Amino acid sequence: MRVVFVLFDSLNRHALGAYGGTAVPTPNFDRLARRSAVFDTHYVGSLPCMPARRDLHTGRLNFLHRGWGPLEPYDISYAALLGKAGVYSHLISDHFHYFEDGGATYHQRYSSWEYIRGQEKDKWKALVEPPLERFKAMYHPLQHPAEHTDGRLNYMVNREYMKEEADFPSVKCFDAALEFLATNRHADRWLLHLETFDPHEPFYAPPRLRERFQTGYEGPILDWPRYKRVTESPAEIAEIRANYAALLTLCDEQLGRLLDVFDQDDLWKDTALIVTTDHGFLFGEHEWWAKNVMPFYEEIARIPLFFWHPSHRSGGRRKALTQTIDLMPTLLDCFGVEPPSVVTGRSLLPVLDSDASIRDSAIFGMFGAATNVTDGRHTYFRYPPDMLTQQLYEYVLIPLHQKNFFATEELAGASLVEPFGFTQGMPLLKVPARPGQKTREPPHGLFDEALTVLYDLQADPGQVSPIADEEVLTCLIAGMTEAMRLHEAPEEAFRRLNLNPDPVPQHSRNLTGA
Repeated sequence: MRVVFVLFDSLNRHALGAYGGTAVPTPNFDRLARRSAVFDTHYVGSLPCMPARRDLHTGRLNFLHRGWGPLEPYDISYAALLGKAGVYSHLISDHFHYFEDGGATYHQRYSSWEYIRGQEKDKWKALVEPPLERFKAMYHPLQHPAEHTDGRLNYMVNREYMKEEADFPSVKCFDAALEFLATNRHADRWLLHLETFDPHEPFYAPPRLRERFQTGYEGPILDWPRYKRVTESPAEIAEIRANYAALLTLCDEQLGRLLDVFDQDDLWKDTALIVTTDHGFLFGEHEWWAKNVMPFYEEIARIPLFFWHPSHRSGGRRKALTQTIDLMPTLLDCFGVEPPSVVTGRSLLPVLDSDASIRDSAIFGMFGAATNVTDGRHTYFRYPPDMLTQQLYEYVLIPLHQKNFFATEELAGASLVEPFGFTQGMPLLKVPARPGQKTREPPHGLFDEALTVLYDLQADPGQVSPIADEEVLTCLIAGMTEAMRLHEAPEEAFRRLNLNPDPVPQHSRNLTGA
């Protein structure tokens, strides 16, 4: 048995032909859809990038306890488990977050790994005196770095070294993947995790692809929207969308290269193929850009998933409600490895065979923001009554944020608390969350509309008109509460949402006596 697991970043399902997209031709995603099972009700779990990958590795949600951070010592990674079972795993990625402080414990879980440099804010090429004036003239003012150390300046420098199509990191990722397949095509019991940062912003694609999407825009480079309300002109909006379309086209072509190898070497007979993403992206829908600050509408939360398995029924659509945490036990199940008891995700192999239901509802969200729930027909966003005064604590053993260590003033308020049931007996530091540190607590006035809302996705797929339905709401709240208990959400996670924590796991008793 062999598995190729392909993870794109910020792949919007609405842009794919297999999910009804028409604005961008995606012939190779469509080609995959004709052979594989296409999951129609697949959702995120923890957001954004690295929290989603922690879900993927561990098979359980982490946003109820932690913001952006590394795999912790008690986390049980699917890649490490496969290694113990004699399965070779190889990671190929240009996702630079793996090499920031808050992601640096992921790649070492694999048997081997290959990192392609140069994406977005990757601190790759060294220009002590970058041509700031030239950059200022080249790029739209929205993209100008706020200071010399701003990551947007890293992107401008990196882009100077991507002149030919072969220089693009995503192309190099697929080059490396095809090399792996050529080298190991006759070996057995391996997993290839191929992960490309594209089509994540900045939306920079080769000129031949960008030329296919003409907008008439004549301003400076505009391919990296800020995470905020839409204030751009129609021409600027069209330019950003066209740049994404060109980058998505590049991703489609690269996927086609992989599918060509599956066809040529008949890998379909003995190799599973899974293609998905970590989250979607808003392109002006609901008057928002991006994925973090706003409510997690369907464009962000409902994501594509394609799954081919040579020994299970593939092809056709799957309606079962699934989410990212299900990939970990699925990857283990492909090799006959039992998941640990703390895993809350479910293997998708039964869903392939019979579209069997594996859950009635699923919760998703980001640390410090809303907790959201869906039953596949409805979605419900539940926010704290006051986002600015909510109690938030991070439960950690490795005190790292995305790019740096926890500050002295944060750790000064920390206390040692009893283990959760999933921490292998390890006590944890309970650290008051620093406002704005990946909690996305919005400033006053950011949200003008009512936050806590219920939508009927069948009647209102665009989530334009919230509804009032007490029967549905009661069921969804019950599902949310049950899922939070299953994941041992701390007492304050219930309290901030005005939910009943009973029965509350007794893991928050202070071990230091404070």
